[in-house]
Amino acid sequence: MRLIHLPTFWTVVIDFIAWFIIHMGVVLLIIHIPPKSFDPEGGLYRARKWEKNGEIYTRIFKIRKWKGYLPDGSKLLKYGGFPKKRLEEKDDLYFASFLQETCRAELTHWIIMLFGPLFFFWNKPGVGLIMMFYALIENLPLIMTQRYNRIRFKRVLGGGTLSS
Repeated sequence: MRLIHLPTFWTVVIDFIAWFIIHMGVVLLIIHIPPKSFDPEGGLYRARKWEKNGEIYTRIFKIRKWKGYLPDGSKLLKYGGFPKKRLEEKDDLYFASFLQETCRAELTHWIIMLFGPLFFFWNKPGVGLIMMFYALIENLPLIMTQRYNRIRFKRVLGGGTLSS
């Protein structure tokens, strides 16, 4: 049951504005976290056995066919972010930064998804579900891409262990 009753036009306007504020707000918060806080072997970010060394992303989700179409937020936001579409350098410091930034991007998208239930406050239940679905379809491909890139990158570098 929604708590706020608004005409449809204003509900749609608020939905667009809310998602924009959520996206930008989360990004602005996350970019202020020091890179050393993002450990590619840490809890949320380490590769899982069920990911089968990235095979789940290539075989089931066919990630290679669509990941190139996803936006790179570092270019869109102009915040001095870390482009992850392709490798820009070839030294150890850059490689470590690349892995950390895949973690930062992944965390950003997990947090954005957590805001989905907020939309039930002013939307009808069906629209609230659509907003939850939007949160999933907009963020899960980006999370999967960060995880796939990190697993693949670590494999190329000859490192990485799989955890449960």
